[in-house]
Parts: sequence; C-alpha cells; structure tokens
Amino acid sequence: MKKLTSTVMLASALAVSAGSVSAATLDDVKGKGHVQCGVSQGLPGFSNFDDKGNWSGVDVDICRAVAAAIFGDASKVKFTPLSAKERFTALQSGEIDILSRNTTWTATRDTALGLNFAGVNYYDGQGFMVRKDLGVNSASELSGAAVCTQTGTTTELNVADYFRSNGMDYTVVAFEKSDEVVAAYDAGRCDVYTTDQSGLYAQRIKLKDASAHKVLPDVISKEPLGPVVRQGDDEWFNLTKWSLFCMVNAEEMGITSANIKSKSGGDPAVKRLLGEEGSFGENLGVSPTWCGNIISSVGNYGESFARNLSIDPLNIARGVNELWSKGGIQYAPPIR
Repeated sequence: MKKLTSTVMLASALAVSAGSVSAATLDDVKGKGHVQCGVSQGLPGFSNFDDKGNWSGVDVDICRAVAAAIFGDASKVKFTPLSAKERFTALQSGEIDILSRNTTWTATRDTALGLNFAGVNYYDGQGFMVRKDLGVNSASELSGAAVCTQTGTTTELNVADYFRSNGMDYTVVAFEKSDEVVAAYDAGRCDVYTTDQSGLYAQRIKLKDASAHKVLPDVISKEPLGPVVRQGDDEWFNLTKWSLFCMVNAEEMGITSANIKSKSGGDPAVKRLLGEEGSFGENLGVSPTWCGNIISSVGNYGESFARNLSIDPLNIARGVNELWSKGGIQYAPPIR
C-alpha cells in the first residue's frame, strides 16, 4: 500500500530530525548482528507470517537478501509488522533499517520525507474487487458505491481522482489496518474493496468464500513497489539496491540456488556476479561473495516470485514483472 498526504507533515518533521539517526547503518547492523526489517501486518505473497511466526514473501526476501549479503546468512533478520500509517515513522526514527512493505515509489516520498527507494521489486496498479452477484464488470459501473480502503495510503487519493474524473459519486469506508478493511468488505459494509491488484488477490483468499468475489480488469494507477531506506546513508542505500539487482541479474543469467555451484568460472559477467573478479563486494562494504550468498540462500528474482506469488492460492502471473528479455519491464543495471 502507500501513503496519504495527511501524514506528510509528520513525516517531514521526522525527515528534518533524521540526522540524529546514525548514517552508518551498515556498521550498526553488523554490530547488532541482524537486519531490522519493516513489513506489512500480513499480506500473503509479499510479507506474511504463519502460525509459528515464520515470515515469507517477496518483500521478506529482499531483507533476507541484504542479510545474506552482509552476514552470509539470510536468517539474520528480525521483522517489525507495520501499518501503512506508521511505516514511514518507523523508518525515519531508526526503529527499522529497511522498509520492505509493498510501498509505492512516489515523488513526495522520494523528495520530501527523507527517504530513498532502492528499486522496484514489484510493478503493480490499483484495482477493484467486487462480489460477483453485484453484476458489475467494470469500474465505470461503480457510481454510488461504498468503497472500502485503508487509511494512510495513496489508494484513497487514486480512488478520489478516478471517481471525480469520471463524474461518479461514491462513499469511502476507511480503516487503519488492512485486516479491518478485509473484514468490513467481507461483512458487506461496502460494495467494493480497492487497493493494489496484487493486494486484492492476496486478501481475497482471506474472505469467507473467495470464489464469490472477482477482481475487475480496470487498473487506475501506477504502483511501483519497492524497498525503502533513509536518505543520507549512501553505503546502506547502495547495498540495499544492489541486493535486489543481484537477484534480477542472476535470473537473467540463469543462475539459481540449485545450480550456482556449477556456474563458477567461464563467463566474465558471471564471474563478476559471483565475486570471482572485481572488487564489488569491497565497494559495498561486504565480502566478495555477497551476491553468491544471496543466490544460494534466497534465490534469484524469478525463484522468489515463483515461490511466493505463482503458487496456489494466489497464482499471480509475472506480467510486467517478467524480465525485460522476456517481454516484461524488470531490469537491473550490470555488475561491472
């Protein structure tokens, strides 16, 4: 999800005081022995926990990748569940080291809140979910609807723009926590549930009868989702974004957690990726095998996507999140 302008003043104030938070995040993380990762309060496929408290998802994998790059151990992560409203405050205050919580990259967040987005790990767009018996096949038919959404997100702004630009009336039914939104929609307190399309597919499986609901085809916004760090610490920013880029490049090169041991040597690009040539790990403040450690313990981008999003009950297609070489827009700068 995302961030509403009503919280910009608070976050901006925190951004001003962010200088009091140590800029040497990598040193701090090495000292405490783990990465503190801010995640959602439970979104299947992205950041979700089971009955034993084990976290999984593509956002979780980003933090595990950073831990693998630093410690050679992807398990050295602790997770802090955060609502949309409190996520930026937690990052600004230093409570967390990375925010990896289905968060949209926008101009305000990137320039006014003391934050840096370290890439896009999922390209998304806002959509709508309705009950099949409502008889609606397009968002253009939703005039007069009661719309459930989450506070502290750009979802509210997007839906306001959409209804206003199409001359339609609607009523907002908003809640702070995502599970509250799902419960309200499931109880019939609103006609429509709107959030990122990925979130709709993920939340639909929580409904009493998921088969009674459908996601409309309309996409009304661009929602590039990715990990976020504080401004003013280029070393940590670089390590976070290159951990993601490592996973994308590895998929493009066909290097997986299963075959990495057989990929050593040969292709110069592979040798650079695996730390057999160059000083890329040194430049990032970690070991030469930083990227190989990520691939071995977390997998490449495609493995993470397949493990978390392409399986039942989500079955989310790669779509635009396919590699650029396969018709998508997922693309990483080269390691060289």
